Amino acid sequence: MKGWLAALAMMAAGTAGADPAAIRGAIGGQMEAFRAGDVETAFDFAAPVIRRMFRTSDDFGAMVQRGYPMVWRPEGVEYLGADEAGPHWRQDVLVTDAAGRLHRLEYLMVETADGWRIAGVRLLDAVEFGA
Repeated sequence: MKGWLAALAMMAAGTAGADPAAIRGAIGGQMEAFRAGDVETAFDFAAPVIRRMFRTSDDFGAMVQRGYPMVWRPEGVEYLGADEAGPHWRQDVLVTDAAGRLHRLEYLMVETADGWRIAGVRLLDAVEFGA
């Protein structure tokens, strides 16, 4: 499932003072919720545009489980570079899945009144490391 999970939302929140720890905390919090089987909490980390698109935590969870299994049950997570993207923030994340494969994802984050939320996830080119 390549491409943005959702079209960019038109939001007025600024990111000049973005807190990288808060952004990583939202991403990590969602992954921990998925790992624990708590789809309702994972859905709370979704931006309003995503929540409107899927309407229920069950529908959202089913999409993630099918389309982003490395996020559903990650074995390892490493935060890479991040940068401002207009009213959003992009955070690259390296995820190790249950089979030990590496996946590089780009999270599109938006700041809301409730904190940073995930507005989309894009699977980037596969990562290969060798000696």
